[in-house]
Amino acid sequence: MSRVDFYHLQKSSMHDALPKILEKAYGADNRVVVLTGSDEEVQKLNTHLWIYQDDSWLPHGSKKDGKEEEQPIWLCSEQENPNNANILALVGGAEATDLNAFERILDMFDGADEEALNKARGRWKKAKSEGHDLHYWQQNDAGSWEEKKL
Repeated sequence: MSRVDFYHLQKSSMHDALPKILEKAYGADNRVVVLTGSDEEVQKLNTHLWIYQDDSWLPHGSKKDGKEEEQPIWLCSEQENPNNANILALVGGAEATDLNAFERILDMFDGADEEALNKARGRWKKAKSEGHDLHYWQQNDAGSWEEKKL
């Protein structure tokens, strides 16, 4: 079974929080697939990850860039694993078809969006029923992540 971490965004947007999480994953020698809800979001993230911070750089790519196997972070709108990633990040309401295909799943959802919140609850219930190791993270007032027991 996989470890599934749910990240309840409350103080920052996904575009602000995701790069920091990807930096940690990449810094620990992990390979990541970021699954988004649309091709448009792939393009937005592709651009954003180049410019989100002046002093940081996250090597990444998408289908338009090619060389999938060389990309430590792969952006896509359909579940795939061309870079042999061990982590799957779900953003923008994306849902994985097979959580067992990755060691760890990072499910980020917007806590201010009732529909996103309800869909995340559904993903939690499904992952729990499948026997995955679930963890729930919430942003504190400073924007840092705190694990909450449910």
